[in-house]
Amino acid sequence: MCDTLVALNNSTKDKSVIFGKNSDRPQDEAQLITYVPRIRYSKGEDVKCTYITIPQVPETAAVLMSQPWWMWGAEMGVNEYGVAIGNEAVYTHAPLRSNGLLGMDLLRLGLERGKTAFNALNIISNLLEEYHQGGGCAYNDPSWTYHNSFIIADPMEAYVLETADDWWIAERVKDVRSISNEISIRGKGDFRREGIIQHAIKKGYCKDDNDFDFASTFTGANISEKPTPYSRGGKSTILLRENREKITPKLMMEFLREHDAGICMHGGFESTGSQVSHLRKGKKSIHWFTGSTLPCLSLFKPYAFPIEDQRVLEPGPYSKLNPKWFWCQHTSSIASFNGWGKGSERKNYLKKLETVENEIVSKVDEIILNENNFAVEDFKNKIKLINSNSWEKSIELIDL
Repeated sequence: MCDTLVALNNSTKDKSVIFGKNSDRPQDEAQLITYVPRIRYSKGEDVKCTYITIPQVPETAAVLMSQPWWMWGAEMGVNEYGVAIGNEAVYTHAPLRSNGLLGMDLLRLGLERGKTAFNALNIISNLLEEYHQGGGCAYNDPSWTYHNSFIIADPMEAYVLETADDWWIAERVKDVRSISNEISIRGKGDFRREGIIQHAIKKGYCKDDNDFDFASTFTGANISEKPTPYSRGGKSTILLRENREKITPKLMMEFLREHDAGICMHGGFESTGSQVSHLRKGKKSIHWFTGSTLPCLSLFKPYAFPIEDQRVLEPGPYSKLNPKWFWCQHTSSIASFNGWGKGSERKNYLKKLETVENEIVSKVDEIILNENNFAVEDFKNKIKLINSNSWEKSIELIDL
């Protein structure tokens, strides 16, 4: 359960690309902000993913991730080249495998190996065909398996990649796009695995070439062309379309906090981590992560590459939960008011959260506005200082 959104430079206020995602996972599953630097490898080395091992490449990119604590892969993240990826669980006619690469593994591999969105799309689709997707997607629960869809973005463009077992199809984003937990690419897409239409005909999913429509063919569902405000996928599409040319990182954060359709999800499954990436061509991109559950009760904190000296954890997997992680401390602190109640404690917390976040966003906006007046090193140091201050404020908020 997740929602991933993107707005291209023809739809944002400052002509950048803005990416956002909520990761909806079991409510007790900690999700950590982790970082892996650029690394060179010797010939013949392997990489152990969550369940299987595959050959490593000569060099991997530096990657900032929001990562469930127990797995190798990540729910969302961005690399040093400005490629951002988020994934969704989807279900199709195709069989589910008990072993393979998790969608989250494919996401991390795409970030570590892709220098552009299109490059990452090809990397993920090739790995999918060669090594398959599969395996339990929750800690100690091999029964929860699913296929994946992705939004893959960079400062120039974005793609939707959707899968059904080893079969895949991709669509180039034209302006705004969102994905939720349903297959959404209509028709034949812009790119697809060779033989997918013939495979669907052979399986009886569709009658012939003209009858092929990926979303309905691989799910058997009658899919409306008009988004509904009552579903998360429909609501996120409506929010994006209604705000074309006005979308900012701050507005994307508010989209992720939407409650009417449940984009900000509460309950047994919960929005356990959130990311907004401000992808800027030829300039330093800013990446906002919560590192805590429920974006409506979390402070977004800014990061900029190089990530060294900004607050991150070592990449997973970890062998056990650590109650000292901020995610765990935040979850415990908000437990008394993380439902729908409007008690004074919740109102007081939300008021302070809004004030602090607005101040942080304003400081980052001011740096961006004046970035031509100082060196790249100064830009990095200013973001580093705000990152540190944001974490201090986050800790103060939960210690109220």
